[in-house]
Amino acid sequence: MTVKEYAGELGISKRLLTDIKFGGGDLLINGEHVTVKYVLREGDLLVVKFPEEQVSETLLAEPVPLDILYEDDHVLVINKQPYVSSIPSREHPSGSIANGLIHHYQKNGVRATVHLVTRLDRDTSGVMLVAKHRFAHSILSSAQKNGLVKRRYAAVVHGRMAQAEGTVDAPIGRHPDSIIERMVTPDGQKAVTHFYVTRATDDMTSVTLQLETGRTHQIRVHMSYLGHPLCGDTLYGGTRRAIGRQALHSERLSFIHPLTQKNMTFHAALPQDLKELIKGENP
Repeated sequence: MTVKEYAGELGISKRLLTDIKFGGGDLLINGEHVTVKYVLREGDLLVVKFPEEQVSETLLAEPVPLDILYEDDHVLVINKQPYVSSIPSREHPSGSIANGLIHHYQKNGVRATVHLVTRLDRDTSGVMLVAKHRFAHSILSSAQKNGLVKRRYAAVVHGRMAQAEGTVDAPIGRHPDSIIERMVTPDGQKAVTHFYVTRATDDMTSVTLQLETGRTHQIRVHMSYLGHPLCGDTLYGGTRRAIGRQALHSERLSFIHPLTQKNMTFHAALPQDLKELIKGENP
């Protein structure tokens, strides 16, 4: 087995391995520099030196409040509040989670840039996973592609759903007339969502959702596809009579720690606006 093949088994992506080779990192076998073509032998000691994290020059540090559920040298778990973007955009160029992370790192003397593993839409609240360096990000991104990062969501949709539970297996792709909107389309990427009804009235249904895949706007698109758009989700057919944002919350996140291999699970309680919506306290 070559160093390149073994690095892949460790979770080092091809892109990261290229940066190790040419971006200031190093590969050492028994203290000697080697290339990725070196064939490993029994008893060899491989040391991988990663390039120093390059802090973004364009991403400004801002004291955005962060509700940190967990942090160590490798990962950080956040309970994101609604109406906060994950990253800056043209419409919302500041005040994002990414801006807050840069401020948090600088304040604590951590040389790191932003590596979001699970990104949430601006109006979606709940648990988010962040890697603090590229190696952790590489491992967690691979785990996510293989379905090993588990996410459970709570949502409220318009109307009474007929099925108590079910699965939506419908591919999702870009809408031809929008750079933002997505839609179910035969030539889209595979997308699978499981749903379970937890409460229903004639006007609204509370559901728990489990994702097998992580497509952009997946829950929003799939619920709209079923004829039950999220309350507050005007992009996909919902209205804002009862809540001022899409009624979607990332309530549970599970993953295997990229370095310790421990099973990690985190929960985030429903924010007040969703609690009130579910109780039917809003008009």
